Amino acid sequence: MATFISVPLKKSSEVELVKPLSKFITATYPAGEEQGEYIRAVEELNKLRKNALGRPLDKHESSLEIVLRYYDQLCAVEPKFPFSENQLCLTFTWKDAFDKGSLFGGSVKLALASLGYEKTCVLFNAAALASQIAAEQNLDNDEGLKNAAKFYQLASGAFGHIKDTVLTALNREPTMDISPETVGTLKLIMLAQAQEVFFLKATSDRMKDAVIAKLANQAADFYGEACKQCQYKDNLPKEVLSVLAAKHTIMQANAELHQSVVSKQKKHFGEEIARLQRSAELVKTVASGYDEYVSVKDLSEKINRALTAAKKDNDFIYHDRVPEVKDLEQIGKAALVKATTITPPLSQKFADLFEKMVPMVVQQSMSIYSQRKAETVNRLVGTMREATNLCNGVLASLNLPAALEDLSGDSIPQSIAEKARAVVQLGGLQSIEQLIRDLPELLTRNREILDESLKMLDDEETTDNELRTKFNQRWNRTPSGDLYKSLRTEGAKYGGVLDQAVQADQVVRDRYTTHCDMIALLCKPENELNAAIPSANPTKTLQGSEVVNVLRSQLAQLDAMKKERETVEEEVKAVTFDMSTSFLTALSQDGAINEEQLSLSKLDQLYGAYNQRVQATLRTQEELLGQVQTSHQEFSSLKQSNTEANQREEVLKKLASAHDSYVEISNNLREGTKFYNDLTEILLKFQNKCSDIVFARKTERDELLKFISARTCSRASPGSPALHPSTFLPIRAPLLLLPGSQPPYFQMPGYNPYAYGQYNMPNMPNMPSMPNMPTPPPGQPYHGYPQQPPQQQPYYPQQ
Repeated sequence: MATFISVPLKKSSEVELVKPLSKFITATYPAGEEQGEYIRAVEELNKLRKNALGRPLDKHESSLEIVLRYYDQLCAVEPKFPFSENQLCLTFTWKDAFDKGSLFGGSVKLALASLGYEKTCVLFNAAALASQIAAEQNLDNDEGLKNAAKFYQLASGAFGHIKDTVLTALNREPTMDISPETVGTLKLIMLAQAQEVFFLKATSDRMKDAVIAKLANQAADFYGEACKQCQYKDNLPKEVLSVLAAKHTIMQANAELHQSVVSKQKKHFGEEIARLQRSAELVKTVASGYDEYVSVKDLSEKINRALTAAKKDNDFIYHDRVPEVKDLEQIGKAALVKATTITPPLSQKFADLFEKMVPMVVQQSMSIYSQRKAETVNRLVGTMREATNLCNGVLASLNLPAALEDLSGDSIPQSIAEKARAVVQLGGLQSIEQLIRDLPELLTRNREILDESLKMLDDEETTDNELRTKFNQRWNRTPSGDLYKSLRTEGAKYGGVLDQAVQADQVVRDRYTTHCDMIALLCKPENELNAAIPSANPTKTLQGSEVVNVLRSQLAQLDAMKKERETVEEEVKAVTFDMSTSFLTALSQDGAINEEQLSLSKLDQLYGAYNQRVQATLRTQEELLGQVQTSHQEFSSLKQSNTEANQREEVLKKLASAHDSYVEISNNLREGTKFYNDLTEILLKFQNKCSDIVFARKTERDELLKFISARTCSRASPGSPALHPSTFLPIRAPLLLLPGSQPPYFQMPGYNPYAYGQYNMPNMPNMPSMPNMPTPPPGQPYHGYPQQPPQQQPYYPQQ
């Protein structure tokens, strides 16, 4: 009678996926069809988890397909969202599969803000369900045998994959059911059972006894190895060890039985008897020690009949010497099974819900590229604007072009009149003063948001430190100070940006104060402006002179150069290129992205020509300004110089300079206003990140306090955890399910009594005796945070 071991499923608490993932998508992707598609995909992911984990599953391949599809989706979505404790925080809580709790507390469970933990537990359930489906197969037909072997090998591969990856995925001590030691043992058990199925198939197909003997001997070897491993797994029920020992012995007995047929065929009748005797002894051992778990009645009768017949024939006919068991030749082995390699996708019809979403590494590379692109654009634009301001300053100091237009000496030069009208059209003094009054309010608003955000972190960290001091090692969660390092660095960066902004605001105010009077003069009506400009002796004799014509030509060239810069600036700002394709190609081909190399190469390709044009305008400006200064010296020497003329020229210079300063101050103030408003959005996202993680930490803190309080109130005397009785299901023969049990953690090397919350009940003299009271289970540590996702790391453009 065959007995097969299957593994119970882990149970998970419900997790809110829709809100945090949708919040991240809304913050990361612009509103539109793409964003809506991703949000719908999140809803489908949530449904998929509920179908895979939130309801009882039939022991059927269709149920396994659902679990595998969810696992495949987790693998596909992992690189596309920043899942971590201090970014997109989703806390997954799972119970130990082999622990069913006790009178004094719930079962062992672990909560972690780790998608790797979720993947591990889901894969464990896939392996467990595969083992249950395999055990449900009808082994009396070929289809059932084929399916059983397939599912046992899948279960073995899944358990083996967990063994190799669990510590890396969790980064901390797991519950005992998914520890490398436990899943390593389960891998061997599943592999042994798959080999036994092949033995049954060979027996059913009446293959050669030599082949069947090797298959049985290999199965015995697998069971023996699993039995050795299981001896050190106190969290597994004791019945499992007994069944494995029995199966090891039964497979040895089968190997000897079939090898005895081979001996008979070779006319080694004494060896046949020796092997049958050995087989009978092995079966007798099972019958006497493990009859509670397996039945060997049919096998025993078969062996005894063969042994009786062999002895009779040898006694009356062959008289062959029966050798000692130790002298028998070793039976060969033939392994026909192999643990299935776990390479997603594992489900047959997997379709990635987030296929169009680029991985996080690409998103991060795109963000850095955008920053490099903005810096390149700002550098080019800044260089051109700085050169234009320098040109305007030089011309204003020479009173050009006003000096050429002011040959009459008693009217407003055309250029000054145009500048005055431009200032009035831009809002004059009132516009600038309103912008200046708004800046402190905007600055204060940003300061308050930043200070409030950092205060939330400070308050929570202070509370965490106080509780850590109070509870010592029982306060076994990540220190807030460690978790907030990146947020504090980000906050310090924003604080530095605000400090620089304050200095920039003051520079603008000082410049406004310097030119305020002249700007006010430009805002006056034309007759008042003309009256405020001193008159001078006419210089009409210079009208039409060669030097005037040369100066006008040179100034026209400078104006053309400025217009070219304006065109270049517009073109530079309009350049766009989607680098995601390049980054995705690099990731696909190389498995990594060299962002710096790819970005710099593309930026040089996009902006190299513009940079050459900008440099050309700088050289042209330098040459033209040198020519203008030379021509102006000649022009000044021809003019009649007197006090009135000098005073008039000085006022005209100040008016021209006031206009240029007004335009620059106005632009600076508008840029400053936009800067503060943009920074407000960024700081609000930062505040949300701080609020989310603080909320998560508070929730975790409350759970941990409840756990510590419950443990303090429910301490029991330490002892070996009680094993729950195993359950057998009839599958052509009894089926053994692994029930929950409580591992004796105190017997393990490096045991930390607070790592899993071992209960210790204080002695209570008046407490009535309670016979057969089970030992309380380990506690329920809680790690990680609730589903409150922080915002995406914002890109902040520098001023």
